[in-house]
Amino acid sequence: MTTSTHSPAPRRSLLQRVWPFTRHFAEMVLAMLVGMTLLDPLWKLVCALFGWTPGADLQAMVMAAEMTLSMSLWMRYRGHGWRDVTEMGAAMVLPFAVLLLPYWAGLISGGDLHTGGHVLMLVAMLALMLARRAAYTTHHEARPRSIAGVISRRWPSWIALAITVDNWVNPWVPAPWLLLLLSGAYLVIGLLRRELHDRRLLVMQLAAFAAYVVLAGVAMAVDATLMPYLVAAGWLAHSGWDILHHRLGKVVPKAYAEGCAVFDAVVGLTILILI
Repeated sequence: MTTSTHSPAPRRSLLQRVWPFTRHFAEMVLAMLVGMTLLDPLWKLVCALFGWTPGADLQAMVMAAEMTLSMSLWMRYRGHGWRDVTEMGAAMVLPFAVLLLPYWAGLISGGDLHTGGHVLMLVAMLALMLARRAAYTTHHEARPRSIAGVISRRWPSWIALAITVDNWVNPWVPAPWLLLLLSGAYLVIGLLRRELHDRRLLVMQLAAFAAYVVLAGVAMAVDATLMPYLVAAGWLAHSGWDILHHRLGKVVPKAYAEGCAVFDAVVGLTILILI
């Protein structure tokens, strides 16, 4: 008589069964919000450049496209096939498209179109996920070399670009004293992260801060026509400082250095455009 050496596979708890599904949904919603946050300012910039005020119907479809694009990139990064991506994209866009008919007929307002589209979109996404549970309850291998992987790794740059969209539309010259915050932030963050125990790093940060103290003082003292050039030079120079620290991986987190490099460069360039 032989006995089996195989033990039955342990049953997964309810949380273990539900968590992958919930995580998939949460990740997609977060990707949609990120896409809307990053792409919507670019859409508004285009409208402002052409002096165009789109209607609620076009705004709704553009917003749906922004969310669908970012969600699709994230799904591809997570290893989903094109069938999953296409179906989910349709589930996101169709609710808005369906509501266009009652909007054009005057039965609902623009606000109803946007609110109803978002609610129905989430319902449609959940319904599709339930219908295709196997695709959303299993682990997918990430694809770090895909386009989505490249985009996701550069998220500090995208956030910085989104924050500075208005600088291109309405460029302005920051007050000279703000230059002190650029270099001072590195000193404070470096001290809090205990990165400045190395005497060479500490001397480098103090020297940079002293240089910016001098630059800010000169910018406040010179003629108003020269001041913007000095301020722009300070912001652009600090963008290079950010890039250096990003390469070194010291003093500040690399994400902080990357985002600040883009932010500082945009501020400096838009000042030059203004003057």
